[in-house]
Amino acid sequence: MVARLVIAAPSSGAGKTTVATGLMAAFAGRGLAVSPHKVGPDYIDPGYHALATGRPGRNLDAFMCGTDLVAPLFAHGARGCDLAVVEGVMGLYDGAADQGELASTAQVAKLLRAPVVLVVDASSQSRSVAALVHGFASWDPEVRIGGVILNKVATDRHEHLLREALGESGVPVLGVLRRAPAVSTPSRHLGLVPVAERRAEAVDAVRAQAEQVREGCDLDALLALARSAPPLGGDAWSAEAALAGAFGQGLAGTGLPDAGAAGAAGAGGFGAGERPVVAVAGGAAFTFSYAEHAELLTAAGADVVAFDPLRDEKLPEGTRGLVVGGGFPEVYAPELSANEALRDAVAALARSGAPVAAECAGLLYLARSLDGRPMCGVLDADARMSERLTLGYRDAVAVSDSPVSAAGTRLRGHEFHRTVIEPGAGASPAWGLRQPERRVEGFVVGGVHASYVHTHWAALPDVARRFVAHCRP
Repeated sequence: MVARLVIAAPSSGAGKTTVATGLMAAFAGRGLAVSPHKVGPDYIDPGYHALATGRPGRNLDAFMCGTDLVAPLFAHGARGCDLAVVEGVMGLYDGAADQGELASTAQVAKLLRAPVVLVVDASSQSRSVAALVHGFASWDPEVRIGGVILNKVATDRHEHLLREALGESGVPVLGVLRRAPAVSTPSRHLGLVPVAERRAEAVDAVRAQAEQVREGCDLDALLALARSAPPLGGDAWSAEAALAGAFGQGLAGTGLPDAGAAGAAGAGGFGAGERPVVAVAGGAAFTFSYAEHAELLTAAGADVVAFDPLRDEKLPEGTRGLVVGGGFPEVYAPELSANEALRDAVAALARSGAPVAAECAGLLYLARSLDGRPMCGVLDADARMSERLTLGYRDAVAVSDSPVSAAGTRLRGHEFHRTVIEPGAGASPAWGLRQPERRVEGFVVGGVHASYVHTHWAALPDVARRFVAHCRP
């Protein structure tokens, strides 16, 4: 039994991240072990959550992982904690396009049987706030809105009008927050600037958010609401159990055909003392990753070692496999290009046939160039920044055999970038996509699998097993 709250809002921009992160930090400051979670595929907010709680921020994505995995992944992250705070995505009832409630904050709240706290941007309304809250509270009777936090309130008079209006709604006001520049976090082309790029300033911002929440919110009432959540049955997810087939095989809950058996082809264990080193890119340029990926690689028999392509001039000693996830290489293109020694090492590893898994930022790093600056040259393609935002969930099928998946394996992923790569696919593409239009994309070259599509390996743990198996010399 873990006390839990879902922090939601009527729309994006209401202040969910500020409130959720502030609550996490404020409760952690009280000595509680707080488990941080984020609905959807977002990588950046969980970095602030981790800073607030001292625990890994974890994602709950009903589209990519399936509805059946939401509660087990939540329980995995919240194991041993006193309280879990789940930050929602977009508006409370907004989910995957043309998929009803799928992947919405409301759906996740129902799967977790968790009370919802609605964060309302009250900056341009007074009595109308009651109609808005009433509408959200009554839209779906299975969603329990246990209270509201009013954000961006201007004056004491404004607060009085809001409280008076909400007094008739039956939804208690659990917090009132004034406008406060100190709690803001800078944004750029893909959202907030990640913690790794502004650690000192991020620490100050999280501290200010915690102080604002302590002053403006009824923490005792919020904790009591969290503790009113009923017991959540079922087993917690674990990487070991997932690899044994207990979780995630066949994308449970997504309705996609099961290609898990094909995905496991070529898998096999290592003997004692034969754990291969899998290098995972990190640092300021590569901040996008799911904690479960490293856990699955470790459970599959690898030693996972992080390195920073901005600083390290060689790969970790004994590297037999490489994972380069998402991030912002376009921001650090000059520095990445200047690290010629590491670029050469990555290219040499790829030429050796070792498995390399690259997603989005990793795809750009492996390209011949990025905005005209030399990159690793593993792929015969060039990347550049674009004005167009590519964003959305994807249904994907593996087109080519690779260390990530066998041809025919199906999974769900997500694209989020303002860059383009030309050509968009190699002679052996990585994925065939069904939406928003049918196309192939990405590259499979030797042991390299590079694509714009972000994936969550908890949905198909055989990705990790297969990858580690290909690390054999």
